[in-house]
Amino acid sequence: QVQLVESGGGLVQAGGSLRLSCAASTSTFTFMYAMGWFRQAPGKQRELVAAISSGRTTYYADSVKGRFTISRDNAKNTVYLQMNSLKPEDTAVYNCAAGSTIATIDSAPYWGQGTQVTVSS
Repeated sequence: QVQLVESGGGLVQAGGSLRLSCAASTSTFTFMYAMGWFRQAPGKQRELVAAISSGRTTYYADSVKGRFTISRDNAKNTVYLQMNSLKPEDTAVYNCAAGSTIATIDSAPYWGQGTQVTVSS
């Protein structure tokens, strides 16, 4: 069973930065799969924030373009989400997921437990 473990969430002031990490339990997993970061705020639908394919093609939601950067380090079985210029509206629980492609990442079979990001104004 593949496990994904997120870390790096916390409380930050608006304009600040955080880096989220998602560590996978198997090296083959991170090498072959697309990885995505989702977020869900209370009362809102889950949103795909950023994703990266096995070939390092990236996708970003319009709301985070120019502020967030997704990257992967296959040697460490880890995917990162660098979040800069954070806004209060970025407050949410962030989950990482792994699936076959970016296009199908919303129905990914593997999910982490989530990490809370809170941005104060």
